[in-house]
Amino acid sequence: MRLDKYLKVSRLIKRRTVANEACDAGRVSVNDRVARASYDVKVGDKIEISFGTRTVKLVVTDVSETVRKDDAASLYRIVD
Repeated sequence: MRLDKYLKVSRLIKRRTVANEACDAGRVSVNDRVARASYDVKVGDKIEISFGTRTVKLVVTDVSETVRKDDAASLYRIVD
């Protein structure tokens, strides 16, 4: 699954276009490398997203095309 779609499906970023812009701006990195929106997300990838002064680090635990709102948090695990 594309990185921008994963960020939207997992509800880490509200819209896919915003996720795409975040990737283009270099605010999203996967496995310690700045990633493009077209990056293919796999289970076990370490994603780091910069939201202004705050940074969120997470590990992908599942990749699913569709998921209910209540189950969206099961797609990743936040790490420090």
